[in-house]
Amino acid sequence: MKAPFSKYLDSLVPGLKKLIGILGEKYDYVSVLSTDTKGLALRISQHDKSVSNHTIATERGTVVRVCKDKLYSEYAMDRFDPEKPEQAAEEIMSVLDAELAMLREAGAAVYETGLLPDEPLELFVEKEAEQLPEECSLQEIVDRLSGISDKGMTLSEYMLDCFVIAQSTHVSKLFLTKNRFLRQSYVYTEGFVAAFVGKDGRNKVGGESFSGLGGPELFDCMEEKLKPAFDKAMAMLSAERIVPGEYEIITDPSISGIIAHEAFGHGVEMDMFVKDRALGAEYIDKRVGSDLVTMHEGALCAENVSSYAFDDEGTLAGDVTEIDHGILKAGIADALAAVRLGVQPTGNGKRQNFAHKVYTRMTNTLFDAGNDSLEDMIKSIKFGYLLEAPKSGMEDPKHWGIQVIMNIGREIKDGKLTGKVVSPIIMTGYVPDLLGNISMVGTEREVSGSGYCGKGHKEYVKTADGGPYLKTIGRLG
Repeated sequence: MKAPFSKYLDSLVPGLKKLIGILGEKYDYVSVLSTDTKGLALRISQHDKSVSNHTIATERGTVVRVCKDKLYSEYAMDRFDPEKPEQAAEEIMSVLDAELAMLREAGAAVYETGLLPDEPLELFVEKEAEQLPEECSLQEIVDRLSGISDKGMTLSEYMLDCFVIAQSTHVSKLFLTKNRFLRQSYVYTEGFVAAFVGKDGRNKVGGESFSGLGGPELFDCMEEKLKPAFDKAMAMLSAERIVPGEYEIITDPSISGIIAHEAFGHGVEMDMFVKDRALGAEYIDKRVGSDLVTMHEGALCAENVSSYAFDDEGTLAGDVTEIDHGILKAGIADALAAVRLGVQPTGNGKRQNFAHKVYTRMTNTLFDAGNDSLEDMIKSIKFGYLLEAPKSGMEDPKHWGIQVIMNIGREIKDGKLTGKVVSPIIMTGYVPDLLGNISMVGTEREVSGSGYCGKGHKEYVKTADGGPYLKTIGRLG
């Protein structure tokens, strides 16, 4: 079935159109984004059950953006009465006028920006979902997930606990200007299974995640995550420390995704170009990786948690080829950054919620697949590691340093896996070196979006990343 668009947002449309008309008499540009997001979140273990009918993304509110004399301002509100648009307009103009007067009195420098485009456009999208989180029986889901946790405990005498975490979120967004009327509704679902094990005084946790577009019906895959999560935990339980050094490595799709996200995700967010905070601005049309490296970014290049029809500025979703056979071709841009840089927006303007500022943010960031099998990659390595189980990653866009922390490294000697495991592993390096050394690329591309991405230390939004197995050279410790 189609995920139905919010009746609440539809009820606001007449009043919001009147509000835009009133504000349009004073301002050169006016846009409105209204959101209505519902969901459910569950966390089940042997010792605790946490159930909620909302997720971290749950919100309901409206933000108005205006421009006057090349200066943009915004006003967010969690309530809007469609019968009283005049009252809302008066409040908005009063607050924004006061803020502008304060800026002028303080002598603050402002960034003048041209007008955003406002060509006529109408769009209505309702994506498919078999179930809706707001209509599901929480008790039935609790019982199902509790059964998975119970089954996990039967895997081994070493199991201490089994966590099952599941979320499903129904998003409805409305974007209006004088000439644009855009509506979209979609559901995304994600989950995580964690196995806690203990032996001889050591405790470890292994996890398996999933994510995708669709409703709580996607929870059905969670039971099959139990054994892989347990196997990872047991592998870490007997793991040794790695000897620091430079090695031939193979990254599994989850690690490849973290590299894509950190290396040429944040590094080519073009609002950072405006502030001269990203080295990528100097490398457009220059080599940043081997000929085997092609990378895409956009809400249209995969179907996952960040696959939408339009972004939070009313720009239609895109599919940007960031790297083409090793050459950096393009970055991604929100609408304001695009105007300031004289480029086209790419559909990457995202807010943490309606009350937060828009930034250029990633959606789906993915290495393209290649022609090499994992078996051939392993056979090609004299001594190195197959890296799995990502823990975290970060990058310095100004200097292109990268760090990825992983929980599992499987030793390879003379073209064979030895069975030895090292953990934890930290990979560091210079992004063009890491990508430049890619010599083999797997045939299957996988995508994951089970976490959140921050802009620095804040502004968390849903993103997804992925790719195939990659063979390169990495500095491990």
